[in-house]
Amino acid sequence: MIEEKLDIKEMIYEIRGKQVMLDSDLAKLYHCKNGTKEINQAVKNNIEKFPERFSWILTEEELKNLQSKFLTTNYSNMSRSLPRVFTEHGIYMLATIIKSSKATEISIRIMDTFVAMRHYIGTNEYRLLTIESKLLEHDKEIKELQEAFDNFNKEEDEMYLNNIWKAYSKVLDIFMKGKNELIIIDRFTDKTFLDMASRLKCNIILITSKKTKITNLDLEKYNKTYNNLKIIYNDTYHDRYFIIDRCEVYFSGNSINHIGERKSTISLMKDIKVKNAILKDILKIIN
Repeated sequence: MIEEKLDIKEMIYEIRGKQVMLDSDLAKLYHCKNGTKEINQAVKNNIEKFPERFSWILTEEELKNLQSKFLTTNYSNMSRSLPRVFTEHGIYMLATIIKSSKATEISIRIMDTFVAMRHYIGTNEYRLLTIESKLLEHDKEIKELQEAFDNFNKEEDEMYLNNIWKAYSKVLDIFMKGKNELIIIDRFTDKTFLDMASRLKCNIILITSKKTKITNLDLEKYNKTYNNLKIIYNDTYHDRYFIIDRCEVYFSGNSINHIGERKSTISLMKDIKVKNAILKDILKIIN
């Protein structure tokens, strides 16, 4: 049978944002003896059942666009009239007029095809939206990483300068990155650190030597006002470290109270193994 050889999916086109079929394709599927004349006569005799949202005659521009996009379009250039198209609802209405077992059978197959195509398009639109969303997230993450890398390089260059104020300001900026916790390892600290700590909004742990110039009285009076500082006395560290939220680890070549007095560096530790080893050791002391 002819219709068995025809793929209904290949006869469905998108025009004006709707999925439609040509009158010539429907005439072929319905085995209309007079071709499109029988289809169009049925519409003409029941025009009230075919509002434009159900069926319409293509404009010349729409036909040219259709032929340019779909080379297999079943429309003859010899035809003197423009083709009529039918939406899913229009096809259903047409089946009620052309009353034959063949029209009913074919209409059911057409309806099933429309439903299957809607499901396919909807599924793929969702997948495309999901992929697009993930790509946008990745673009944002890459941009943030690039900005962080650029900013870090700028910071690193500044820390080579012998400038007390810039060095002090940069260290304070690093400290302010802490949202929950800031851990400082610095054997030689003084009230300079307390001034910086008073500006922070996170909990602070200072690991320092008992020779620190911050006295117990200083700590007591400070915590009565700010209540965010804990001091642990431990003299095993030579280097200075700033640990942000137990995630980022900065190395400092100079003590906080002498920062910028001589040329030194402050650098973000990028070696994961070394960073994790330092974190593991420090957390043993804290816990």
